[in-house]
Amino acid sequence: MQNTQTFNAQNFTVPADRAWQQTYRDHNLDINLEIPAHIQNLPDFFADNIAKHANHPALTFMDKTISYRELDLYSRQIAAYLQSLGLVKGDKVAVMMPNTPQYVVTMMGIVRAGLILVNVNPLYTSHELEHQLKDSEAKVIFIIENFAKTLEKVQDKGQIQHIITTSVGDMLGLKGVVVNAVVRYVKKMVPAYHLPNAVKFKDALNQVSASRFVKPELHLDDIAVLQYTGGTTGVAKGAMLTHGNIIANVLQCMTHVKQGFDKPYQHGDYMAVALPLYHIFSFTVMLLGMNMGMAFLLIPNARDLNDLTKQFAKYRPVFFPAVNTLFNALTHHEGFKKLDHSRLKISLGGGMSVLPSTAAAWEKMTGNYIIEGYGLSETSPVLTFNPIGQYTGKIGIPFPATDIVLLDDDGNEVAMGEAGEICAKGPQVMKGYWKRDDETAKAMTENGYFRTGDVGVMDERGYFKIVDRKKDMILVSGFNVYPNEVEEAIAANPKVLECGAIGVPDEHSGEVVKIFIVKKDDSLTEKEVRAWAKQHLTGYKRPKRIAFVDELPKSNVGKILRKELRKLEEGNLQASQTA
Repeated sequence: MQNTQTFNAQNFTVPADRAWQQTYRDHNLDINLEIPAHIQNLPDFFADNIAKHANHPALTFMDKTISYRELDLYSRQIAAYLQSLGLVKGDKVAVMMPNTPQYVVTMMGIVRAGLILVNVNPLYTSHELEHQLKDSEAKVIFIIENFAKTLEKVQDKGQIQHIITTSVGDMLGLKGVVVNAVVRYVKKMVPAYHLPNAVKFKDALNQVSASRFVKPELHLDDIAVLQYTGGTTGVAKGAMLTHGNIIANVLQCMTHVKQGFDKPYQHGDYMAVALPLYHIFSFTVMLLGMNMGMAFLLIPNARDLNDLTKQFAKYRPVFFPAVNTLFNALTHHEGFKKLDHSRLKISLGGGMSVLPSTAAAWEKMTGNYIIEGYGLSETSPVLTFNPIGQYTGKIGIPFPATDIVLLDDDGNEVAMGEAGEICAKGPQVMKGYWKRDDETAKAMTENGYFRTGDVGVMDERGYFKIVDRKKDMILVSGFNVYPNEVEEAIAANPKVLECGAIGVPDEHSGEVVKIFIVKKDDSLTEKEVRAWAKQHLTGYKRPKRIAFVDELPKSNVGKILRKELRKLEEGNLQASQTA
């Protein structure tokens, strides 16, 4: 095949005796992965898709549509602007925005300039933002002005030299003037802020001609994104995702998704992008949509179900990636129930487990199955998928060119049907953790498999099911929450002696944080704890359940035993059910 190259970042092929190979044959899927030879990096990927789809819609936001040709121009303008600042290949640029056209344009501009994208949650507190800016060594930040006050409060902005602020309506033309005025003065969603020398996004966009953009030399193994993620120790660390990691995962997704269309999708078909693009699941699926020539229907606030319903009614998307919480919420929304869902072809579930009750309600309402996958930030993110057909309640079979083994505590593979830690190898597995060689070493086996921290079992057809989580990490609506960070924030309260955090089941978000607190001051109340958490933690990280206890279970060396806290919680749950 002269026009393609076999891509494998880890020089690895899947052993021929893996159980899922027969499942691939049964579903007529290609277990191999190939990347076209002319695609050496993400800028090549962008250019290739822009050339194919130039005159067609690329994205729609608040009824304003931008074509792929316009997206090409705007992103090259941002790339040229960043290069004019003296930034060079490998420099980091942070982006703190919700789902807006500015995010897509900026993301593409950063990557096209040979720089490394640092995705930042716009809802971060100043404490959380400070850590990410310092750790990533970002030199530039693009931030929506709704959250500029958070950046102003950051005491140590690390290496940040340039700040670019944007407003919600900046790419909506004349309509944007009205939108921005409503957001600022009517809805009062922009707290006053003072960021000296900050540049307006529209000025940055128009300051340097796209013709001055110089395409850098980039390779598949160069880092494209620092995706910050949780772990069992310390604070967030950046997973180094390469150009090859991301491109490989997009093409792996293609082998799965294309099976869901009984006829070719058309230009102008919409993918509804309601999940935040700073989350790796939504980020990669958006690039999948680009590869398919779809238009992105950008939903800035997925919690506004009335607006989301209006957008669905108007644009009738054919592809909808979401998490269980959003699928579940929509099945209970009267307006959404009444819509005609006949054009919806793919409902893709990720980020957290799709509950059987949610899958059944969604299928009854839309006639469309939720196709579930599994992955992590460290794997770009998808590792496994369920072939198109029906909800299985399992995370599926490994992607093409991906091998998964289940290992016991001694590193040995377990027998069929036995539980073991899910460990994966494939071209989508990260290069490592940024500036964390020790953490990278802990996360990898001696023969190069990534330890997911999840415990699973495999059936005779190669389908995997998660049965437990080996890590202490808590998964709230698809977002990683690590107990150490929660404990550190709550323990900083002068009325708290010590605390321990665990995840507990929740029917809406999969899990929520529960904190066990030993008081230093008997006057401490639950209300005070919640107020303190609101100041120091992003919403999904805040404890939703609080318990005051006399002491915490500890090891001989004084380490808080979270497994004992989980046993205590299970005992309390059983007691309440039998009461």
